[in-house]
Amino acid sequence: MFFMLHMITKSMKLKSTVLCACIMWMGLHLQGQEEVELWRGMKTPYLKDNNLKEYEEEIWGTRCLRNVTKPTLTIYPAKGANSGKAVLIIPGGGYEIVAIHHEGYDLAEALSAEGITAAVLKYRIPNVESSDSPHLVPLTDARRALSLLRDRGKTLGFRDDQVGVIGFSAGSHLSTVLGLWKSEHENEIPNFSALIYGVTDLSDQNLQWLEKSLYHREMTEQERKQNNLLDQVNEHTPPAFLVHAYDDDVCLVKESTGYAQKLRENKVIVETHLFQSGGHGFGMGRKEDGTDQWVPLFVNWLKRL
Repeated sequence: MFFMLHMITKSMKLKSTVLCACIMWMGLHLQGQEEVELWRGMKTPYLKDNNLKEYEEEIWGTRCLRNVTKPTLTIYPAKGANSGKAVLIIPGGGYEIVAIHHEGYDLAEALSAEGITAAVLKYRIPNVESSDSPHLVPLTDARRALSLLRDRGKTLGFRDDQVGVIGFSAGSHLSTVLGLWKSEHENEIPNFSALIYGVTDLSDQNLQWLEKSLYHREMTEQERKQNNLLDQVNEHTPPAFLVHAYDDDVCLVKESTGYAQKLRENKVIVETHLFQSGGHGFGMGRKEDGTDQWVPLFVNWLKRL
């Protein structure tokens, strides 16, 4: 009898433990984020064998990733009242690093709390050691990420035609390209864009940067025309929310004002916020210079869009 009681008690404790574990897992799964490997089970495009090892280090006062060769998408479901909208967040880093925290995860948490599904893209760094066509790597990853995000629309409660991108600096350049260089697949095209201290003009400085950090070679005449993004704007360009600081000496403020003017000329919805100071790379912004205002302004714009 003692043995039977002991076994029953043990079985009940085991079931209770399993049940508690399942409940905890479900809670974490429902409240937390999901990380997706972009090319899982598929051949990764433009990837060649390499010995690069991804690592994290502090740069410019924030943690950044180097040598990314395995791209992922981290999805933060909307909390509270779901807006029915989703954004793909593309951090900056000059196509040499990925500023994944202050231009990625931090913003995703903030937008999720506002009822907006947010997903952070950890894209591959264009590197000749890991690719024969490095300039195609970030765009290919970003298009794949948009497609994967849209696949989760029904589950996460957002509409296929309400999925956009937010990009910072080089990530803003990539976000602009996503909207201007039309893909053959509709699910790879954003419905709107938020471009934070981005690049749109092909100045001599930007040409040198793209050839050094993205193309790793001299660009062809056709590639130069493609990357003069201001000339690619038309009436089908996605609506845009633009943020810049006047004292940005890395990406000049005219990158945003020029793009806004082109959008206006083509009767495309655009809203622009320019701050007196803030420099470059302020991420979600700072209270002392007022740049922290852009996130609630964006949320307001997006819910009105």
